[in-house]
Amino acid sequence: MYRSLLADARFHELLLAFDRDLAARAREVRCARCGGALHSGNFLRKPRGGPAGLGADHNLRFSFCCAVQDCRKRATPSSFRFLGRKVFLSAVVVLVSAIRNGAAASVRELSNLVGASRNTIQRWRQWWRDVFAASPFWRVAAAAFMPPVAREELPTALLDRFSGATAERLTALLRLLLPITGGAAPMLAA
Repeated sequence: MYRSLLADARFHELLLAFDRDLAARAREVRCARCGGALHSGNFLRKPRGGPAGLGADHNLRFSFCCAVQDCRKRATPSSFRFLGRKVFLSAVVVLVSAIRNGAAASVRELSNLVGASRNTIQRWRQWWRDVFAASPFWRVAAAAFMPPVAREELPTALLDRFSGATAERLTALLRLLLPITGGAAPMLAA
């Protein structure tokens, strides 16, 4: 069920639409430093792991910079598609880690599915268990889940806490992760 979602271009289009909405709201807020208008300062990313045939818009990381000459502060809104500075799409990092956590697939099979090396997949698993689970963000967010989410079962146990179809559960998890995806929010080390 997770594998089909990774290849579903419509799901990735939905995440792009969500990111456009987040960007529009961020632009309306204006510059946090001086209140100036925000101009587009989008930048290209080379995200990996998405289905073939996604348009060029899927490579854009929406961002803005202040129009006031002496300010020029950058504002990068949160994103459903990008998980901080990770090269692979956030949905890929979550789902491949969840599939691997359940040991339902071999590392070779997952590597072939999204083009991630064995070491990369292992780093994602370690990131969930060690970096993410120890982060200040997760310490606060984890309080909302009762019974507690088992650290060694992240992100699978977290996906299981949300209801609905697979796409709805993944979207809910990505929404939970929004505070750690943007330039203004604290980043977690890879």
